[in-house]
Amino acid sequence: MDATKPLPEPKTLQEAVVYFSDPDRCFEYAKKLRWPDGNVVCPRCDAAKNSFIKTRRLWFCYACKRQFTIKVKTIMEDSPIGLDKWMAAFWLLANAKNGISSHELGRALGVTQTTAWFMLQRIREVMKKQKWGNTTKIGTVVPNVTRETLQNEILKNVKFGSTVYTDNAVAYDNGMQRRFVHDVVNKTEAYVRGQVHVNGMENFWSLLKRSLRGTYVAVEPFHLSRYVDEQVFRFNHRKDGERKLNDADRFSAVMSQVLGRRLTYSDLTGKSDSPHHSETGTGTPIPF
Repeated sequence: MDATKPLPEPKTLQEAVVYFSDPDRCFEYAKKLRWPDGNVVCPRCDAAKNSFIKTRRLWFCYACKRQFTIKVKTIMEDSPIGLDKWMAAFWLLANAKNGISSHELGRALGVTQTTAWFMLQRIREVMKKQKWGNTTKIGTVVPNVTRETLQNEILKNVKFGSTVYTDNAVAYDNGMQRRFVHDVVNKTEAYVRGQVHVNGMENFWSLLKRSLRGTYVAVEPFHLSRYVDEQVFRFNHRKDGERKLNDADRFSAVMSQVLGRRLTYSDLTGKSDSPHHSETGTGTPIPF
């Protein structure tokens, strides 16, 4: 193999580890992803006049007189973790069908469990879809499964007059016909009746339960929606139309959403002594 030949972009985990292990290659990949046209602009003031400090891999903006790195205004902002480990974490969570625990990720990356947990929660924040469009599946956490609660969620997320298939749960037996073309499959009799089935939802539900009960085991209700977002992302990135998506496609999809996302440790945990905020910091050593 020619050692001088540029490596192609990775398609597998093994290739990704090798590809992103080179700091310069990893930096150039992130730079290309953020500024595809090659024109670097300040993420704070959008000014295009800046100078690059190569030894520190950061820029100085002549307009706002401040320095900025590739991570500013992304989900990775303020993180001292290297891009090589961030890329590996993104790849693993985007493609692990049953998820990956913070203990396992910590061992794989050589970071503490606390660090890995915070990284995973940041990535889940990126996975959260802000606009659904024609997404195959959406998921949300509800306080109960009463008729009022479930039908209100359907009303908020499904266009009036759409065709809706459900099972024969009593929560769907009154009012749905007035708003949608509603058809029911009784799973005690058959799982499919013509085109009427809920197998796609059952598939998603099975994967979600497997990750919650097998991989994550103990999930706080406060964080449950983040784990749902994670599974929704992977489920919706199995195919693009008729084309089956691969690991590299899912990695590119999640990396394309890092801009403009922010999740601080204090926001995540509800604690006001986050070391990321000097105005409330207590001098606690940063664990990540």
